[in-house]
Parts: sequence; C-alpha cells; structure tokens
Amino acid sequence: MSTIFISPSKYVQGSGAIFELGQHVAPLGSRVLVVGGRTGLAQTKAGRDKSFADAGITQTELVFSGESSEDAIAEVSAAAKAANADVLIACGGGKAIDTVKAAAVASALRFVVVPTVASNDAPCSSVSVVYREDGSFDRLLFLGRNPDLVLVDTKIIANAPVRMLVAGMGDALATYYEAVAGRATGAVNVPGGQIPETAITLARLCRDTLLEYGIGAILAVRKNVVTPALERIVEANTLLSGVGFESGAVALAHALSEGLTTVPAAHKYLHGELVAFGLLAQLIHENTPHAEFSAVYGFCKSVGLPVTLAEIGITTAEELMSACEVAAEPGRPSHNLQSPVTAESVFAACQSVDAISEL
Repeated sequence: MSTIFISPSKYVQGSGAIFELGQHVAPLGSRVLVVGGRTGLAQTKAGRDKSFADAGITQTELVFSGESSEDAIAEVSAAAKAANADVLIACGGGKAIDTVKAAAVASALRFVVVPTVASNDAPCSSVSVVYREDGSFDRLLFLGRNPDLVLVDTKIIANAPVRMLVAGMGDALATYYEAVAGRATGAVNVPGGQIPETAITLARLCRDTLLEYGIGAILAVRKNVVTPALERIVEANTLLSGVGFESGAVALAHALSEGLTTVPAAHKYLHGELVAFGLLAQLIHENTPHAEFSAVYGFCKSVGLPVTLAEIGITTAEELMSACEVAAEPGRPSHNLQSPVTAESVFAACQSVDAISEL
C-alpha cells in the first residue's frame, strides 16, 4: 500500500487577511454563496464586501441553521442552486464548515473555508462530521476533496472567546499521539493509504507548538491582540492538526469524543474539550511513560482543558459506560491502538484519569 498525503490547495493566514479574500476566490468563480452563523457573517462582512467588489464577485448570504445535519446539508445545496453559485464559502465554526464542505461536494462546487474561531481542525480537511438533530454524533462523511482555499484572519480569531482557542488546542494536541498510534498498528489514513512520515513530522510540530506557545496565545486572546504566539497556535490548531489527522490517523481520543456526544449532559462541551479528555484516557490505555503523560496532563490543566469527568458533564458510572460502549464499537478508531480495546478497558482508563485530581 502506498503512503498518501493530502491538504487544502491553498492556506492563507494573517491579521486582516479577510480583506484579501476576493483576490484568492476570483480564480475559483465569480458567484458565491456565503454560509455562516449571524456572528460569523458579521465578522467577515467588511472584508468580504470590499474584496469581492474589487474582484468583481457577487455574493449571496445564508444564515446557518446551527447543526451539521443531513437537513442542513440539503438546505445549503438547495440555496447554492437557487443562487446559481459556483463557489461555496463557509464563515464560522466547525459545524458550519462541515456543512458547507459536504454541500459543495454534493453539488460539485468549489469551496472555501473562512474559520472565525480556531476551535477545531475541520477547516483544512476532506471530512465532514454529520450530527443528528439532537446533537449526537451520526457519522463521518468522507468527501474525497479538500477545500480549494482556507483563509484565516487572526485578527478575527483574536476577538473570539478564549474557550474556543483552548478547545482547538485540545483537538490539536491529540493529533500527534493518535497518528503515532495509527502508524504502529498499520492504520489506513483518510485518503486510503499508509501514514507518511510527513504527517508524523507535522503532527509532532503541532504538539511542540502547543506546548511552547499555548499560554502566550491565550494571553493574546484575552487582550484581543495578535501576537507571534497566537499566529503559531492558530496555525497549529488549524493547518498542522488538519493535515496531521487526516494524513495520519485518529484513535481512542476521537472515538471517546464520539461516544460522549451520546450523553446529553456532555452536549454543552466543545469537540476539542471532549477530545482532550479522550487523549488522556488514550495515554492511560496505552500505558504511556509517566514523564510524557505528565507533560500532556500538565498542559491540559495549565490552559483549562478538562482533566476530570465532571468537567465534561459526566457524573454517573452509567453515563460513562454508555459513552465507552460507543467508543469501543467495532469499526471505531479506538481500535487503532496496539492494546485491545473494550468498553471496560476504556471505562477503566477514564476512571484513572479522573482519579488523578484526587492525589
């Protein structure tokens, strides 16, 4: 089996980059449908309006319904057809992005991602996460195409809630450990190949960047300013994590996050927060050496990622076991670990993580 590496066609990042959007979109098309929540549309409007006018691009806006569901994907596809759009643009967070990516592929349109938060690694990937209307995880939709353009304005990111940036760090932190686990077990990556050394190297850079610049980035966002540390973390959360996970692999950290979405009490927590706790459970499950585990655990505590079950809304053993049963189902990425995975073994790992706070 060949190794395969995939990525978006173009990645643009910088303070004020939204005012460059038109020049990058123009080679893709001239009629765009822009989809996002009210906040995402408002935050990008000035840059879109000016840069699109300069580039001769016409735009139609659609307010995102809020859930990355089959109905939302169909709604965006229908709106694109009605607008005679040749490019779809997502402006917002992960669910809006995943919906637009799926609708664009279904409609055979070019697509652009403009994240307004750095809370996950959805922007660069060729995968959409589809949820049910109740917010529980439904399935992964493998699209076969990465975005034509990802444009990240770090000034917009600097004005987003700190919690969003921290959640993105949680999602990104798992990238290296899951990719290494997947390569050790011969896991097939998203494009259907073996995991290349490039993916491992970028995933390692992602982890190292988080540990080095995470606190500095948080301080910048607290003051709504762009600093070199914030630029590095936005790149790690968005680009390095995105190419690292899909050219690498995911494992128990993401499988447990999928399981946790079936627990209603966990719905108020962000994807990256659930992944961060899942990573700690994965490291326990793999019997990771103490020094390495302590570094990851200490980082999570220092930036405010969850390290106890209560911090992800799990208060009973029954709730936890139901999530662990989903995480351990056949076909879940939890089985990309070398150690055998069962609901009981995942439950034990989660309880062990939770017990650390009592020491």
